[in-house]
Amino acid sequence: QVQLQESGPGLVKPSQTLSLTCTVSGGSITTNYYYWSWIRQPPGKGLEWIGMITYSGSTYYSPSLKSRTSISRDTSKNQFTLQLSSVTPEDTAVYYCARDRGGVDYPTYDYWGKGTLVTVSS
Repeated sequence: QVQLQESGPGLVKPSQTLSLTCTVSGGSITTNYYYWSWIRQPPGKGLEWIGMITYSGSTYYSPSLKSRTSISRDTSKNQFTLQLSSVTPEDTAVYYCARDRGGVDYPTYDYWGKGTLVTVSS
């Protein structure tokens, strides 16, 4: 059973960088043909895909967030990390990490973390 757990600060100040880590257990992030995504849901709004890192370490980002987003991984810890820079209150959301079996073109999420609320406020 694959499990994902998000961790990181729940409060970030405007203009700072939001940093979250997803720790994966029950499966390796380097296993072929699995993709590891970050997704968020602002209060009262729908889900928004942020980006992903593939089993081989390649990254893909949402065009609307690409200039502020970086996703990396630590294979020794089986973790992948989101960094979102220059945050504003509009970045307040519940942030999820998830495993995707389909990739960029045909995303198919089969495992999700529970999500963590990040509030951007001074």
